[in-house]
Amino acid sequence: MISSNDFRPGVTIELDGSVWRVVEFLHVKPGKGSAFVRTKLKNAQNGNVVERTFRAGETVPQATLDKRAMQYIYKDADQFVFMDMETYEQARLSSKEIGEGVKYLNEGMEVNVIKWGEQVIEVDMPKSVVLEVTETDPGIKGDTASGGSKPATVETGTQIMVPLFISKGERIKIDTRNDSYLGRE
Repeated sequence: MISSNDFRPGVTIELDGSVWRVVEFLHVKPGKGSAFVRTKLKNAQNGNVVERTFRAGETVPQATLDKRAMQYIYKDADQFVFMDMETYEQARLSSKEIGEGVKYLNEGMEVNVIKWGEQVIEVDMPKSVVLEVTETDPGIKGDTASGGSKPATVETGTQIMVPLFISKGERIKIDTRNDSYLGRE
């Protein structure tokens, strides 16, 4: 159990049979009446955001999440197979469970899988990945870093915008949070 006075951004609680993450909180002490905590909660399973008010000192169950380091091994039909780095057990996840990070999954990549009981809540991708450019227009002599951008396809099949001087076969670093080019590797 956790008191509403201990709410901070990132704290996870169980409410109405779901896991909710505190996004914002505000402890309010009105001149008349008792204090309360106004919160903005995000559902960890479906991403819905709600605003909810708790009495000051009210206790709610804290969600215990299990964070496991797992390595992506291979894709089997529409399932992605991961191996737990501690127990060497395999787990199969769908692209819906993995989320947006599926476009950067490369064999051998390590990710953190966050579970609530047996249910996968979130797959934490690395903040940046290094991938090889498999297809792009050829670079032309005189192209500079500030001269614009062109589309490039990387080894996972994802298309991102890169500077004009990047050519096929180069390894580039990509920011997975906003799909942007960070530099050559």
